[in-house]
Amino acid sequence: MALTDTRIKQLKYKGAPTGEKYADGGGMYLHVSATGKYWRMSYRFAGKQKTLALGIYPDVSLAKARERRAEARTLLSDGIDPSAAKREEKLARVAAAANTFEVVAREWLVKTAAKRQPITQGKVKTWLEKDVFPFIGKMPISNIGPRDVLERVVRKLEARGAIDTAHRVKQLCGQVFRFAVVSGLAERDVTSDLREALASKAGKHHAAITDPKQVGNLLRSIYDYTGHPCTVAALKLSPMVFVRPGELRTAEWAEIDLDAAEWRIPGAKMKMKVDHIVPLATQAIEILREMQPITGHGRYVFPSIRTGERPMSENTVNAALRGMGYSAEVHTAHGFRATARTIMDEVLGERVDLIEHQLSHMVKDANGRAYNRTAHLPARREMMQRWADYLDKVAAGADVIPLRPTA
Repeated sequence: MALTDTRIKQLKYKGAPTGEKYADGGGMYLHVSATGKYWRMSYRFAGKQKTLALGIYPDVSLAKARERRAEARTLLSDGIDPSAAKREEKLARVAAAANTFEVVAREWLVKTAAKRQPITQGKVKTWLEKDVFPFIGKMPISNIGPRDVLERVVRKLEARGAIDTAHRVKQLCGQVFRFAVVSGLAERDVTSDLREALASKAGKHHAAITDPKQVGNLLRSIYDYTGHPCTVAALKLSPMVFVRPGELRTAEWAEIDLDAAEWRIPGAKMKMKVDHIVPLATQAIEILREMQPITGHGRYVFPSIRTGERPMSENTVNAALRGMGYSAEVHTAHGFRATARTIMDEVLGERVDLIEHQLSHMVKDANGRAYNRTAHLPARREMMQRWADYLDKVAAGADVIPLRPTA
């Protein structure tokens, strides 16, 4: 006879040492003992008699117990032992609770550290610790959904106007989720659902002076600048080598061969992740030789003023330009690349493919193959010397050829 809620409430322990059992059908029964009322289910699996715990009454009602019985019988019909499935589910819950987003993210940080420069590693760690861990760090990574990342992390960054940071942090979270997927800790990267949900990033514009006469004024301001020797040298080299600001400030003496007049930047530091060679004009060699007695004993050509263990700040050159009266709307450290690109092409008539190669842009040959780092090196070396000589002329106030008017 099936049990009813009324009868279950009325059942009392009668004193039997092993308690009393009241059947409900399908192998399920209520075991009433001195300590309480327990739902159990008897079944056979692989020729053995087994018992499955379904919960404790009244926390688990009659209706809920019957649901669990039905689930167990479905597993049995599929050839699965309900007790084993229950143990696996429990272990999975324990594992999920242990593998929180923060735990997985910190493991990812350690295992992928070799792919990043130390300064980048520090930035990534700070972003996670400041903008992610406080909000989803304690959640099991397998339980986190797209809206958790969107509402708890991304929207908070957008609310304070940090749009670029919101995009970067979302990308970092995606990397952590993909690491969790291959580690068997998550089903998928939930941030892939957020592609259209983030506020648009403002287009990056690196202001640059490209008029030859104004370039001459800028160069004279640089040579009149009386700041720290490292800053002065970095300013003087910026227009001459026109690498990205991050590549310049992290330059290491081990990468530079003054006798060969070459600076070989490893791919790990480059945006395109490809090794890059910068031929050094005689003027650049002179600046670097002047720096050797000052910083040549350490790792970085332009070390931080506070500690030689780190390169100079990413804001140093831009701050110096601001101090000379060049606002961010007029010229930036990154703008030296546009200065070189424009004038070398439109005034000096240099080959565009050589300029693009020297800018470390992807350049392909007639067969569609990307040039390697040593491609056209002699020609690029001559071009870089012509460029340095031209800069000397405009800095000295010599007559310069104006830019050709655009059609």
